[in-house]
Amino acid sequence: MDKTTAKKAFERGFEFEKNYHGCAQCVIGAIYETFPEMRNEDIFRGASGLAGGVGLSTQGQCGALSGAVMVLSQLYGRELKEVEDPERKRFLAYRLGEKIVQKFIEEYRTVICGEIQKKLMGRSFYLFDQEDWAAFEKMDGHNSVCPSVVGKATQWAAELIMKGKTEGEPV
Repeated sequence: MDKTTAKKAFERGFEFEKNYHGCAQCVIGAIYETFPEMRNEDIFRGASGLAGGVGLSTQGQCGALSGAVMVLSQLYGRELKEVEDPERKRFLAYRLGEKIVQKFIEEYRTVICGEIQKKLMGRSFYLFDQEDWAAFEKMDGHNSVCPSVVGKATQWAAELIMKGKTEGEPV
């Protein structure tokens, strides 16, 4: 495994989240900088509403997890024109999604945004509330906490992408 690429992916994910916010898009953008041949503006745009556990609610799965699964599915998922999926491509995407989920469980014991916040910051935040947003920022939510989560998700996705490039399939 190319540790330089994995490290670069982590750093790009971290910087994207720190500077631009929007965890799902930040994972995707960092992957696209790490693997420019994958770039797809429609997928990047499609991840806009997934930040903060979907719509900044913190009630759904972590946006960084969503972004990581989106880029893996971009590479290994089925296409609309072959929705019948005779080659069962969607099952490879399912297995890759499960691998990322397991990384989140190992690292954070959950995939839910608000629960990850509780683990890392002692509480969760409703990010549409101005007071909660300010408290989140004061606790380095966008300076170190969420950037670290995004960095790790980006790194884990990059590792699976690299494994697929060297071994044919990452599973």
